Amino acid sequence: MRPLEKELITMKIPELQQEILRLKKEKDVCILAHSYQTREITEVADFTGDSFALSVEASRVKNKTVIMCGVRFMAETVKLLSPEKTVFLANATAGCPMAEQMDKEMIAAFKKENPGVTVVAYINTTTDLKTVCDVCVTSSSAVKIVKKLPGDDILFIPDCNLGSFVAKNVPDKNIRTLKGGCPIHAAVEYSAVEEARMRHPGALLLVHPECVPKVTEAADYVGSTKGIIDFAMNCEGRDFIIGTEIAIASHLSYECPGKNFYPLSKELICPNMKATTLIDVYNTLLGQGGEEMILDGETMEKARVCIDRMIELG
Repeated sequence: MRPLEKELITMKIPELQQEILRLKKEKDVCILAHSYQTREITEVADFTGDSFALSVEASRVKNKTVIMCGVRFMAETVKLLSPEKTVFLANATAGCPMAEQMDKEMIAAFKKENPGVTVVAYINTTTDLKTVCDVCVTSSSAVKIVKKLPGDDILFIPDCNLGSFVAKNVPDKNIRTLKGGCPIHAAVEYSAVEEARMRHPGALLLVHPECVPKVTEAADYVGSTKGIIDFAMNCEGRDFIIGTEIAIASHLSYECPGKNFYPLSKELICPNMKATTLIDVYNTLLGQGGEEMILDGETMEKARVCIDRMIELG
């Protein structure tokens, strides 16, 4: 056993956090953590938030190296917005089933069969898939951007639940979806709403639009992860049922100690988000872990088109 390994066995979380903070300062590294990451990781991050917002923050900092604590498409998006920077995904196994369930060949074929259709890609897609899409959106900007699109024939991918939410809010456009989406959010059934309301009468229900329509229709507020956090923090209410990844209820409990936050379902746990550990961050800083995002120039150039359109319309 190497001395370092022996040291890590006895190192407690606060000590490991202090070592990470020391290393990131010494090596001039920016650490990003998606809001679904665990508390011990968000505490050492320079920025915590939704995926695209993190990418924007990374493009603004002076650091030449960035570590993403999230999933692969998020690290790819950081690289797309900051091609000159070295970008690492802290845990190479952290993928996203939703982002990976459609490929560019499938969507290119759909466009060929449906000339004139505008393909709207949720940011939760691979860089490769973005190369054949017309515009990107986030869960917070989807409705606004789709309303601004000149064409009325829209294919929204990959999340059919978010697509249904957009269609409901933009009824004047023909919005089509394909079968796809977040398996974690989509697995929550309406019975979970009934049970949660029974357990916590009077609590406000805040849910992510990746949930099935019957769940979102029952909610007091529907919005992005940041939207849910902002609503809960600024609302005068005291009790909230949180219908997104279970980490959000936990983080809000720390941020708002005078309020009560209850997960809509104990099944709202993303194994890919939870794959990243504090040790992964530490090892990446040491150059002994993580995976550098390598994207070829042509792919990045094509994928940037739909992101630039999103920035233009958003």
